[in-house]
This record gives sequence, C-alpha cells and structure tokens, in this order.
Amino acid sequence: AVVSTQSTGRLGVPSVMITTNSETEANIRPQFGNRFLKEEADVFSHNAWDQVEWDEEQEASARDMVAKNSGGPSADVQEVLLTNSWEKWDKFYGVHANRFFKDRHWLFTEFQELKEGTRRVLEVGCGPGNTIFPILEHCKEDQVFIYGCDFSPTAVEIVKSHSMYNEERCKAFVCDISAEDLSMPIEEGSLDFITMIFVLSALNPEDMQRCVTNLSRYLKPGGQILFRDYGRYDLAQLRFKNGQCLGDNFYARGDGTKVYFF
Repeated sequence: AVVSTQSTGRLGVPSVMITTNSETEANIRPQFGNRFLKEEADVFSHNAWDQVEWDEEQEASARDMVAKNSGGPSADVQEVLLTNSWEKWDKFYGVHANRFFKDRHWLFTEFQELKEGTRRVLEVGCGPGNTIFPILEHCKEDQVFIYGCDFSPTAVEIVKSHSMYNEERCKAFVCDISAEDLSMPIEEGSLDFITMIFVLSALNPEDMQRCVTNLSRYLKPGGQILFRDYGRYDLAQLRFKNGQCLGDNFYARGDGTKVYFF
C-alpha cells in the first residue's frame, strides 16, 4: 500500500525511499531501510514498505496526472506567489499556531545520530518547534544545545512561548536561509547537525543549492545536514489542480505557500 514518496537521508549520501507523509507513527517503528513485507497479511501493519515498487502502469498513470496539472497561473499571479514567501508562512502560523504539525517523535528512529553524545544542532524551518522540543525532551540537559530558525516571526514567537523554551538549552531566531548573504547568530564551524524537515521543498528550486552551501559553513568538519522531504509523485503532488504549477514539480498551495517534489 504505497501512500506517498519521500526522500530521507544525509546530504552527500542521500537515500530515496517510498515512505509516508504521516508524522504520527510510533517511534518504535522499524527504521526505513529495514521495512520488508514478508507476509501479504501484514500489508496494513505499516503504510510503506522499502522493497515495494510501482509497476510501469502505476508510474505512467502518475506521470500522466502530473502532466495534466502542470498548467501555471498568470504571470502577474506567479510573480506575487514567488515573492515575500515569509508573509505566506507567517499568515499560516498566525492561523494555525502549533495545532497543524505534530511533534516529530520519529526523529530518533530515522536519525539516530541525534540521540548520541554531546551535540549542537540547528533546526532550519523550525515552525512552532516540532523538532526542537522532542529533542530537548529526549536528551539530558548537558547533551544538546539546539538552535531553531524560521523566516516567520510568528512561528519563532510560538517557539519562545513554549513551556520548555529555555535559552540555556535552545535559541530561536528569525532568519531567511535563502538570503544571498546568509548571516546567523551562530559561530561558523560549530554545529554537529543541521536538520531540514520538509524545508527545502518550500524554497524556490533555484535557491536550494545556495541555501545548502551557505548552511554548510556552520557545520564542524564531518558535520551533517539531515533532511526529509517530499518525493516525486507524492499523492499531494497528484492532487494539485491545473493552474497551481509554478515550474517543474513546483507548486503553490491554496494559501500561497509553495512546495517542490524531489
């Protein structure tokens, strides 16, 4: 039962897997890469299996659906959608606050590096703290310091209002990671990990490489960027209507936020 496709991995050594968009699965689930359907009767015990692949007919159907929804808006509307992205997300968090996304307790299953040793972490696109607070909850006080940035001031204020927010353990700040001259209140070369969970897909595709290159300056030698994002032919992509496409596999949602499918 293939629900959606996502890409999960460490930049530099990516792995692409058929997986699910749900963030509500228990953290005791097997790590992706270790989910193999052995008995047909077990097919619904998970909503994704690592060795299950689409057949040619399914993939052709998905390509056809993408082709049909690839019409874009007018040039004027597209220009509005491609500018001031922070305003769309700020409005989103103004409406939904911390009620839309769920805390990512699966982090320690997929990215086991986050639960070992003393480390400094940056969560990019932190939203209302769905990565920050599970990490703080899981780790001892002297094991981790986590930064969180978002280009939505409203999201950052939601993080700071959380009962667990303590600047001795975490620091949230407003930042546009797509900026040409990225500057953050973090010492360059000081981070063990940077997490990007459904973040790259929110950027204009032409900004992605610059963003990753700029962020890498803040990693220690051997540090890693851990990412998870939408994969090509995700059901969310197939459901877009004609007129919402801004470019190849790049769309505007009804609220003006954008999403790219890798």
